[in-house]
Amino acid sequence: MSEIYWVFGFHAVNAVLQRQPNRIDELWLQQGRNDQRMQDLLQQAKALGIHCKTVARQELDEQAAGNHQGVMAKTKPAQTLRDRDLKQLLDTLEHQPLLLILDGVTDPHNLGACLRTADAAGVDAVIAPKDNSAPLNGTVRKVACGAAEVMPYIQVTNLARTLQDLQARGIWITGTAGEAEQSVYDADFSGAMALVMGAEGKGMRRLTRENCDFLVKLPMAGSVSSLNVSVATGVCLFEVVRQRGGQSAEAGI
Repeated sequence: MSEIYWVFGFHAVNAVLQRQPNRIDELWLQQGRNDQRMQDLLQQAKALGIHCKTVARQELDEQAAGNHQGVMAKTKPAQTLRDRDLKQLLDTLEHQPLLLILDGVTDPHNLGACLRTADAAGVDAVIAPKDNSAPLNGTVRKVACGAAEVMPYIQVTNLARTLQDLQARGIWITGTAGEAEQSVYDADFSGAMALVMGAEGKGMRRLTRENCDFLVKLPMAGSVSSLNVSVATGVCLFEVVRQRGGQSAEAGI
């Protein structure tokens, strides 16, 4: 019997409907909710041949690990993607790509938090090296609160080569490093770009750093020398969102 995962919230469920509807076994909708947003989601699901079930809010509350907003999808688990999937994703994008690259982030809690932040900021995909990164396991899914089900997580065989391939597509690579001269707030994030975050303590690996077009830093005013990688990722990504006029992310807290 295949493992079942719950995806909840309008944004997450709608993303699965649009990108991977074959993963959805059943859609649960809160009884008594007949607003336009719910009706649009219901019509989309029915058009795709997905079975929809109306349930009491209590049933949704019991299944969800967070704010379900009255909608949940019972799904098959998302699969980790590989190099060819990144190429396919980039070939189909109709806007300037925004990518997050995690170099050596092996803690599943940090990966889950980064996926959640990436989804909120409108990132198109999260990329990591296959042999030096956290797997997409249950801990990651729980911490990500649904984002792991909709955010493409692509583990590549050779990260340095992937960075070079991205540059060949006109995507600028911006790495984060404490010794960088430029602040993240002074950088230009308006075009196609990939943000590289290194592992806590060690930072980016040498070869990764050498393949970056720019290096930026977060200005630190206190006694600590660095932030948790997921916190730093959030700060950097939402500076990108700010520079792009806030259009990458949905309003919400």
